[in-house]
Amino acid sequence: QVRLVESGGGLVQPGGSLRLSCSASGGTFSTYAMAWFRQAPGKEREFVSAISRSGVNEYYADSVKDRFTISRDNAENTVYLQMDNLKAEDTAVYYCAADVYGSDYASAFLDAYDYWGQGTQVTVSS
Repeated sequence: QVRLVESGGGLVQPGGSLRLSCSASGGTFSTYAMAWFRQAPGKEREFVSAISRSGVNEYYADSVKDRFTISRDNAENTVYLQMDNLKAEDTAVYYCAADVYGSDYASAFLDAYDYWGQGTQVTVSS
């Protein structure tokens, strides 16, 4: 059983930055593709970013491209999401997810992911 725990959310002003972390336990992290999704109130959960198991390939939603950066540290079993130039529309609960059948690509589809964290709230407001 894989357990994912997110941290790093909070309240930030527009234009500010946050770094989310997702720590994994209970499996072989280096074999998983990892992703971040988010869900705003009243909206469906949407893809934000993903990274292949080796970290070579990164994927971003158009809405966050050039503002967010995903990375991973396989020695620390952790995936990160650096979020810069935050906007009010980035306000959401952010979830990390693991695809235990991952390869050197990572999916943007929610159904590809087998395990999910509990989420961390990000609020962008002045």
